[in-house]
Order: sequence, then C-alpha cells, then structure tokens
Amino acid sequence: MPDEPLLRLDGVDAFYGKSHALRGVSLEVHAGEIVALLGLNGAGKTTTLRTIMGLLPPRAGTIRLRGRRIDGMPAHRVARLGVGYVPEGRRMFANLTAGENLELAERPGGEWSIQRVFERFPKLRELRGRKAGKLSGGEQEMLAIGRALVGSPALLLIDEPSQGLGPIIVTDVYRTLAELRAGGVAILLVEQNALLALRVAERAYVLDDGRVVYAGAGADLARDRARIGTLMGLPSDELPVS
Repeated sequence: MPDEPLLRLDGVDAFYGKSHALRGVSLEVHAGEIVALLGLNGAGKTTTLRTIMGLLPPRAGTIRLRGRRIDGMPAHRVARLGVGYVPEGRRMFANLTAGENLELAERPGGEWSIQRVFERFPKLRELRGRKAGKLSGGEQEMLAIGRALVGSPALLLIDEPSQGLGPIIVTDVYRTLAELRAGGVAILLVEQNALLALRVAERAYVLDDGRVVYAGAGADLARDRARIGTLMGLPSDELPVS
C-alpha cells in the first residue's frame, strides 16, 4: 500500500471573482519528492499554490496536509503546519535587511534556524546587513528560499525560481532544491522552463485552463518533445537537449 501523501488535493475549484481559475484539480506530493507543476501562462499554476497556501480559499474540493484538511485555513496557520512558500518575484521586505527578513519568518526551536540557513547559503551571512531591495535577483532568490526554510517546513511551494536569473545562478538554485529534497523536504515546483523542472522532478502535473491534463512520471513527460515544446512555446526541434 503506498504511503499516505504529505499533500493531497481532491477536486479543487477556485475562483477570482467570477473567473473560474481551477477546475477539479487533484494532485499529490509525497514526503521527500519534487513534483513539477507545469502549464502555459494563465493555466492555473500560481493559483494552485496560492490556494494550497490559504491565500485563495477554494470553493469546492479538499486540501489535506498529512491527512488533515487545511482548505479554508488562513495562510499563517498553513505555514505553522509545515508549508513554506516562495512566491513568484520573491516579494522581499525591500526596506528591511536580509537578516531582518529571516528573523521575521523564523520559527524558534524549528529544524531550520537562521544559522543553518547561513550554513546552506554562506553568501546570505555576508549580506545579512544589506537591504533586501539592494540584493541581486539570485541573492533575493536565496533569501526567499531561506525565509521559507526558517519556518522549518515539510513542504515547500516554489513559484518560478529561475525567473530573471542567469544560467549559473539557476544551476545553483536547482542544486539547492535537489539537496533540500535529499534532506527530506518535499517540493511542489512551478516552473515555466519545463525541461529544467523535469531534470529534478520525480513526477509532474500539467495544467491547462485550470484542469489537470497530465499526471505521471517526470521522465516520461520529458521524453514527450511535442508536449514540452508546446509548454515552452518552442518547436520540438528547437528544444535544447535535456
């Protein structure tokens, strides 16, 4: 019998006003795995993360964390139960220092202290006195991940971590995600660059117009060059070799 999933969505519907953004979304994330959530712009990827996090209450369906229903809970309660969120665009407190951003999010006595984050991201130790708004994109991404980690999550929701970053920084960010997974943190990863996400994801879901249209192994999806090309807006013969 398979393990109970850490996170499970069953038939989730969500709306922005009258706009039906999610339509019966069901997905699972198990402990210690990376799951990619893919789709074109507007497909519902960010909305799914926001709904899990409690920032957008679902109108139908259930969301369970470790078997406990969290749908309808406010975001701060979802965070306390073990969900960390790295939003698209990082959303730092720009006028606070990097260290102050971490202090605001730290969960005292948790598995991830600020000191441990500094050990994982030595650059942040050097930058702890600098205003977050003065950091580079890569430094802000490190800080955003670190800010989520000091809440000692079992699950990280990460939205577009490669956005606006150079190739070397992207490689480092994805190496970090793989190391976090190896350390037992589960990750639900939204990423526009499907091939990049599928290099680290065991499983994947594809959304189209708020519906799940693919659910399966990441490796199987990566071999479907036509579908990957559609997701990335490129002809399949112009895709990089994965």
